[in-house]
Amino acid sequence: MLSTEIRYFLAVASTGSLSAASQQLYVAVSAISRQIQRLEQQVGAPLFERHPRGMILNEAGEIFAHHVRRNMLEMELAVAEIKGLNAVRRALIRIACTDGMAFDLLPTLMARFRLQNPAVTFSLQIASSSTVAGLIREGECDVAFQFSLQPERAVDVVASWPAPVLLAMQQQHPLAGAAIGLADLSHYPVALPQQGSTVRQLFDLTCHMNGIFIEPVLTCDSFATLWHFLLNTPGALTLCSQFTVLYQTDRLALKSIGINQLSQRTLQVQTPTGRRRSAALALWIDFVCEEITRQNQRIQPMWQDA
Repeated sequence: MLSTEIRYFLAVASTGSLSAASQQLYVAVSAISRQIQRLEQQVGAPLFERHPRGMILNEAGEIFAHHVRRNMLEMELAVAEIKGLNAVRRALIRIACTDGMAFDLLPTLMARFRLQNPAVTFSLQIASSSTVAGLIREGECDVAFQFSLQPERAVDVVASWPAPVLLAMQQQHPLAGAAIGLADLSHYPVALPQQGSTVRQLFDLTCHMNGIFIEPVLTCDSFATLWHFLLNTPGALTLCSQFTVLYQTDRLALKSIGINQLSQRTLQVQTPTGRRRSAALALWIDFVCEEITRQNQRIQPMWQDA
């Protein structure tokens, strides 16, 4: 349903070169080049910066690509409504999230939701915070779940909850029943997320501000790895939010360190700005918000009183 010029434009924009787009589309480079030039004539401005190694969208190209993708999403939704897929029968919900959300929270929520809505399917993409932010802004997913240190631009935040950085440990850990200071962590094997995560950013900042150095015995960008290390290493500690282990709290102890800098994050549920929601997506978001709120209220006293 897209014109040839638009299809070729999107291919070059996504691949970054005429040759890569040619391989993707099985169309000659010269044909793609002609269509791009024709499109630029219609728009009345160049859309790419041309370099020896490829083509990069310029400011006009970014604006044009944004509107094309937004119109494509609206077209998909219109077709779905016409076909009757807007009803909660056969529907695909595309989710983007950071790693912490994919470990326990979202798999459990998706499984519980499908018990009531078995025709709904999910596509889950796990990425860094910056990538997730780009996916939701460009409308390449229907809903995003991520931890945020500041308000996100150009997205609709439909729900948020405070998500402080907490210590996670086995229930029999010596610190499980004690007040914890940051310096106490140096006496135990600590496993940390890698430095790109919001957890690690806040933790490193807090350690720096308090003049404390904690050398982790393991760093990893997968919380599943940190989790299994925690369960199999006597005295081990790791960092997470309550939401990362929302349905696993009977297997571990969560503790607050009581430092303000570690309480600056929120868990946000985000959707693309201005985009209409399908019936299935609206039902999913309502379910998620109700379930997260209920479960969070259940476990909050466990770490707030600890």
